[in-house]
Amino acid sequence: MSAGRILVVDDEPQIRRIMRTELTTAGYEVDDAKTGEEGLVKLRDFRPDLVLLDINMPGMGGLAACRSIRADTGIAIIMLTVRNTEAAKIEALDAGADDFVTKPFSMPELLARVRAALRRVPVGQTSATKIHVGTLTIDFAARAVSQGTVTSHLTPKELDLLRYLTQHANQAVSHRELLQAVWGPDYGDQVDYLRVFIKTLRKKIEPNPERPQYVTTEPWVGYRFNGTPESL
Repeated sequence: MSAGRILVVDDEPQIRRIMRTELTTAGYEVDDAKTGEEGLVKLRDFRPDLVLLDINMPGMGGLAACRSIRADTGIAIIMLTVRNTEAAKIEALDAGADDFVTKPFSMPELLARVRAALRRVPVGQTSATKIHVGTLTIDFAARAVSQGTVTSHLTPKELDLLRYLTQHANQAVSHRELLQAVWGPDYGDQVDYLRVFIKTLRKKIEPNPERPQYVTTEPWVGYRFNGTPESL
């Protein structure tokens, strides 16, 4: 039984070849494309569960391809980048990616990221599909948040992160608990990694991301979702 279907989009033949071999060995069905344009065509035919997408490609770049994929689907997307800066990572997440991996990377690291991206937080039977807190409305079914008159779409990982925080509203949730609940047991100590995701999430849910009121930082501990969610 296949562990999932993965589309690799990268203009470097050697990287495509290595990833196809390693991912196939790990139990995934794999197809590949060398450009963003080709990737979008194969996306429709192959119907992957996850896309590994290089940022720097000729023609349609990875960011543009990511935005196009995210506009039509909620499948998992991992961006591959040579720039190991917070700005580059936020740029990838802002485009709609679920995660980012910096080149060069090890295959065990990539496989851990793939497992995490394909992982979904279980939804409890009592979980509401739509909630309201202050001026914020969260529609989990539509994967969208509305802040006043502005509506933003959430990536699958942003959705899981926000769902977990709201399920533990008004509680300090530790970095380790959040990482392992949303990304899985391979995670736990990557506080800087979590901080990047919180930063992009705040852009979508906070009236002023620089002075957050919903997702606040608990110094040396983790994060807290403030407010009592009301089901709609």
